[in-house]
Amino acid sequence: MITLNLPILLSAISGCLLQLVQGQAAGYAQCGGPEYTGPTTCVAGYSCKVQNPFYSQCVPSSEIVSSVKSSATLVTSARSSSVSSKPVSAAPTTSPSGTSGVKCTGTFSPISASSFVAALNPGWNLGNTLDAIPDETSWGNPAVVAATFDDIKAQGFKSVRLPVTWAYHFAGAVNTGTSPDWTIQPTWLQRVSDVIDMITARGLYVIVNVHHDSWIWADVTQENANYTMIEEKFYRIWYQAAQKLACKSSLVAFEPINEPPVNTAADGARINTFNELFLRAINAVGGFNAQRVVTLVGGAEDSVKTSQWFVRPNASYTNPWAIQYHYYSPYDYVFSAWGKTTWGSAADKAALETDIALIRSNFTDVPLLIGEWAISPVQTEPAARWRYWDFLIRTAAKYNTATIYWDNGNDNYNRNTRVWRDKTAADILISAAKGASNSLPDGTTDASASEQSSSAYVWLRKGEAAAAQSVPFLLNGNTFKSVSDGAAVLKLGSDYTVSGSNITFSAAYLAPFATDTAGIKANLTITFSAGAPLALQIVSWAPPTLSSSSSKAIAGSDLVIHVTYNGIHKPATVRALKADGTYLVDDWTVYLPVLQQARTTFGSQWRWDWNQESVTITSSAVDAVIAGGQSVQFMIEAWPRVSGNNVNYTLTV
Repeated sequence: MITLNLPILLSAISGCLLQLVQGQAAGYAQCGGPEYTGPTTCVAGYSCKVQNPFYSQCVPSSEIVSSVKSSATLVTSARSSSVSSKPVSAAPTTSPSGTSGVKCTGTFSPISASSFVAALNPGWNLGNTLDAIPDETSWGNPAVVAATFDDIKAQGFKSVRLPVTWAYHFAGAVNTGTSPDWTIQPTWLQRVSDVIDMITARGLYVIVNVHHDSWIWADVTQENANYTMIEEKFYRIWYQAAQKLACKSSLVAFEPINEPPVNTAADGARINTFNELFLRAINAVGGFNAQRVVTLVGGAEDSVKTSQWFVRPNASYTNPWAIQYHYYSPYDYVFSAWGKTTWGSAADKAALETDIALIRSNFTDVPLLIGEWAISPVQTEPAARWRYWDFLIRTAAKYNTATIYWDNGNDNYNRNTRVWRDKTAADILISAAKGASNSLPDGTTDASASEQSSSAYVWLRKGEAAAAQSVPFLLNGNTFKSVSDGAAVLKLGSDYTVSGSNITFSAAYLAPFATDTAGIKANLTITFSAGAPLALQIVSWAPPTLSSSSSKAIAGSDLVIHVTYNGIHKPATVRALKADGTYLVDDWTVYLPVLQQARTTFGSQWRWDWNQESVTITSSAVDAVIAGGQSVQFMIEAWPRVSGNNVNYTLTV
C-alpha cells in the first residue's frame, strides 16, 4: 500500500510547473549530464550538483556548502563537467573542473614516472586473490597476510602489482550496485587499503587497479554494450577508490583497468576514454592524487594494439604517467599449446626482442613496464623456462622497460607453505634484473628435433647400469664454482670433472642412484663465479604406467586418467589420435614439427596440477570424442621427451 503525503506531492507539482514556466529544474530533479537537454539551473534554494560525470542533480544549496567542506564532491555546472564518450584526443583541453575535497596530513614525496618505474623493477603480482571472483579466497589462495610480502621482499622483488576486482563488492542485496552511485562496500575498500598498507610498510612499491571488471561488465566490444553505464560505473569505482586511497604515499600508483578487450580502432578510442575518465576521477577527489604516478593502458594492454591506438592524456593533468602492457608470447610456448616445450633458438630470441623493441620505438619518451608476464613451472620444462626468464628480463632492461611477474598462487610462490616451487627461476629473475650474468642450462632448441634434451636433469634409465654423463651449460662468461648435494660438496676429479662448459658426472658417482626404484634421486646445486645458482636433478626413470587403459566417453564430464609417472611426476604433453589416424583437434598441426603433431593444448584439452598422479582430459575434449563418433587414443608423454617414454589410453564412444 502506498501512502501519499499531500504537502510533498503539491510541492513537487509546484516545482515541476515552475520548471516548465521558468526553465528551471525542480528540487532533486536532473539538471545536467552528457545526454541531458533540459534546464541546467535550479529553483530557488537549490543548486545543480554533479553527482558523477553522467548525472547532475538539484540539491539544497546548504548541502553543497557542507559537502565542499567535508568531502571531495565536484561542484560545478553540468555543462562544464560532463564527460564526453569521445576519445581522449577530443576531450576538453582545460583543466578538470571541481573542488579537491580530501585534505591529507603529512607529506607526499613526489616522484617522476621514470623514477617510479625504475624503482619498482622487478615486481611481482599478487594474482588470483583480491581479483578472484566473487571473493578473496574463491580461487584457492588464502586470505592475504603481511608475511607474504616479507617473503617477496626477501626474494629481491621491489614492488607488488595488486589486481582488484570490484564487480562483486558493491552495496546492495546482490552486491551488483545501482546507478548512478555504484556504491562500493566500505569493508571492501578498507580491505584493499589494508593490503596496500601491508605492502608499503615493507618499503615496496604497489600498483592497484580495476581488474576482471574489464570483461565482467566493462567489455566495450560486446554487441549493444551500454557505454553510458560502463563509463558511469567505471568513473564511480575510481572516484571511490581514489577517495579511500587519496592520502597514501608516493609508493602507491594507480592503473585504470586490466586488459580491456578491443577489436577495432573505435574500441581502442574507448579505452582512451577510460584513461580520461580515470584521470578525471582521481583528480576530482583531491588528496595527493594529482601528484600520484599512474600507469595508463592501451587496448588489451597488448603492445601492438597500444602502439596502434593509444592517445596521450590531456596535458592539463599533472599526474606523472607511464604505459603498462602485458607480454605472453610466443603463445604456443607460454601456454603449452600443441606440444611446444622447447624455447631458446636464435629465432625465438629475435622474435621476443622485436616485440619489446617495437613498442619502445613507438614511445621513446615514455616510461614502459610489462605489468604481467609468466612462464609457468606447472607445465614447462626447466631448462627452456630458465632461459626464457633470463632473456626476457635482460631484453626488457635493454629497452629500458620494467617487468612485473604474474604469479597466481599455483605457479610459483606457494602462499600456504611460503615456499617457491621454482626457486631457481626466481633467483635467475632477480640476478638478471641486477645486471649479473647468469649461467644457464643447455637443451634442445631446434623445433624440428624428434627428442628433447635438458641440462636441468641427469637421466638414468631404471634398471640399467650407470655410465658417466656429460651435461652442457651456457656459461655466459662465468666459470664453474661448486657442485653440492645439500650440505655435501661433490669432489672435483672423483665425483665430476669439468671441461670447458661441460660437467661430466662419473659412473662411480652415479652408480648408487641407478636402482630399481624410479624417481628423483638427488637434488644438486651448481654455483658459478657470478649469477644465480642452478638446480640439477638426478632422476631414475621408466615409461609411465596406467591402472586402467580404456573407458567409455561420458558427455559433459572430465576424464581423470590415473598415471604412475616413474620419474618426474608431471606429464610433458598429450597427443590425441582418432581410430582412423586423424587428429582429434587442430588437424593443421600436421604441418608442425614432429614433437607437436596431433598434440593438444594444456588447459583446453588436458590439465595437470602439482603432485597430481593423473592427467585430466577436459570435458570439451571428451565431447569432441563423442562428436567424432569413433574411439580416440590419448598418448600421455612423460619426461624426458624421448621415444617410448609414454603410455596410451583409449576413450571409446
